Amino acid sequence: MADDGKAEGGEVEKKILHVYPLVKHSDMNEEMRSEAIELTITACEKFANNYEQAAKVIKETMDKRFGTHWHVVVGEGYGFEVSYETKNILYLFFGGNLAIVAWKCS
Repeated sequence: MADDGKAEGGEVEKKILHVYPLVKHSDMNEEMRSEAIELTITACEKFANNYEQAAKVIKETMDKRFGTHWHVVVGEGYGFEVSYETKNILYLFFGGNLAIVAWKCS
């Protein structure tokens, strides 16, 4: 039987898409976090079809603004476990299922 998108009881299931950045975890100070979020959104919108290029732009800009040794992963459907410098990690979702994680380690 084909799935017609209806749950039991005839209700239609709704898929939630976030059009705003959804920060899952961050221990950055407020100023750094807002700059990093703005930067990641801009890069992901500009390079919507090229996650590698988006990650590269984010990493290079973070290196210039907040010192070297930043790492960035942009993609869908991945998990991670990293060691990072305290007060230097940002994990967020954008545009539904696009995940971005940026962290600094020395």
